[in-house]
Amino acid sequence: MKLPPLSFLKQNNAYLKIIMILFLSCTTDRTNLCSNHSFATPTAPQRLNSTNTLSSLETLGLDGYFSFDYMNNHHAAKDFGNMYHFLPSAVLHPKSVPDISATIRHIFDMGSASELTVAARGHGHSIQGQAQAHQGIVINMESLQGLEMQVHSGEMPYVDVSGGKLWINILHETLKNGLAPKSWTDYLHLTVGGTLSNAGISGQAFHHGPQINNVHQLEVVTGKGEVVTCSEKQNADLFYAVLGGLGQFGIITQARISLEPAPKMVKWIRVLYSEFSIFSHDQEHLISSENSFDYIEGFVIINRTGLLNNWRSSFSPKDPLQANQFNSDGRTLFCLEMVKYFNPDETKTMNQSVQNLLSQLSYIPSTLFQSEVSYLEFLDRVHVSEKKLQAKGLWEVPHPWLNLLIPKSRISEFAEEVFGNILTDTSNGPILIYPVNQSKWNNRTSLVTPDEDVFYLVAFLSSAMPSSTGRDGLEHILIQNKRILDFCAIAQLGMKQYLPQYNTREEWQAHFGSQWEIFVQRKSAYDPLAILAPGQRIFQKAIRIS
Repeated sequence: MKLPPLSFLKQNNAYLKIIMILFLSCTTDRTNLCSNHSFATPTAPQRLNSTNTLSSLETLGLDGYFSFDYMNNHHAAKDFGNMYHFLPSAVLHPKSVPDISATIRHIFDMGSASELTVAARGHGHSIQGQAQAHQGIVINMESLQGLEMQVHSGEMPYVDVSGGKLWINILHETLKNGLAPKSWTDYLHLTVGGTLSNAGISGQAFHHGPQINNVHQLEVVTGKGEVVTCSEKQNADLFYAVLGGLGQFGIITQARISLEPAPKMVKWIRVLYSEFSIFSHDQEHLISSENSFDYIEGFVIINRTGLLNNWRSSFSPKDPLQANQFNSDGRTLFCLEMVKYFNPDETKTMNQSVQNLLSQLSYIPSTLFQSEVSYLEFLDRVHVSEKKLQAKGLWEVPHPWLNLLIPKSRISEFAEEVFGNILTDTSNGPILIYPVNQSKWNNRTSLVTPDEDVFYLVAFLSSAMPSSTGRDGLEHILIQNKRILDFCAIAQLGMKQYLPQYNTREEWQAHFGSQWEIFVQRKSAYDPLAILAPGQRIFQKAIRIS
């Protein structure tokens, strides 16, 4: 059920209550919208009204506190997508894991007499309200303090962190010990719990797998309010359920992240292709090669004027004269971006390795650009762009992003249609496209991927200009996204959405495929009242009408 905008909610509370009563009266004791399974419902007192329910939260003895004030809570009805705005009834600012556990246990004990649901909010980078809880409780995970980062060196180094920690802060702390996590996202100002609830993908994934493959242990608060430590050997079903589980089975409060020795520098390289077939062939060759680059990504660049001149602010051309003669106007080009890690005393060996790898590729020679920067500067590169956009007032705009996983066997067909017929004039933002190896992804997690040994991440990272009705407006971009999705469905490409966005039972079942039944069973086991992560719109909480 699509909810009305925030302005309507504020002005029409009485009307909405009538509508909700009528709606819920048709769904007495309904457990969820997306399954035929009945979840166990604990014995509950007669249904409480909203005032009494919220007042009961104030009786909990917490280290942190609840905020019930609209003016202080409006941020919890916003996210990076800037398209969905659902106001919660309260925001919990926890100072300890018991704060989170006590809150969820309290709501669970109310049973189906309470409408309250709970969403964990990290840095607010969701796209379609996934971390919001309409008239529920939003937990501000960044206020969670209980655990200081603890770096453990040795043969298998790791770091223990809070689920509310930002990856950029983990990087800074681990670098003090000459270590760093193995797998990253392109943007580091995200929380651990947020990325592990999805996957966490970047250019290292072809080698190390996503971030969810580089976790040794989790502490999780389930939908029953239980605090559970889990790993591959302890409570393994919950461990794999939570990883990539879209927040449906528990809130990640602590994580043990695998580390590796951190390099001091990186060799950063970009080259261009005019033919997609050659571009994809070279990408696939690199991710299957021994001693390849440490990071491999790709971009689609549509009708970009002065492209190589723009690169000069961060990169140097190998042949400046030829680079000056290259024209990108009106063309669809494909950029291969590669990085090789090294330490200063390894420069000669690194350059030889890079030269050998580049000699195996068929890029346009005049487009070879290179740079050497610190490891930290490279990993935090997107934040530099963020600050520039913020200064121009272009960061807090709608972001109708679309992230797809496309099987290798169908990627050429996909590219021909999308970049040949659907997106022809402009892209309204970066388009990422690069392959990863299925063998590096653990199929026991909740994440679903195409059923092939190699598949591509294709990410349309669009920004919409407010109030625009043109090609850079939200409506136009959403129509383009729908055209892409419709093509994938009609052509039966075997596509899976990453950061999936669905609204109906049929869509979620199709997304999970053969994993749907186990997904539902896990929901029944760990969050039987469907209290957690309502913004994903997979399950709906059971509510009993007295």
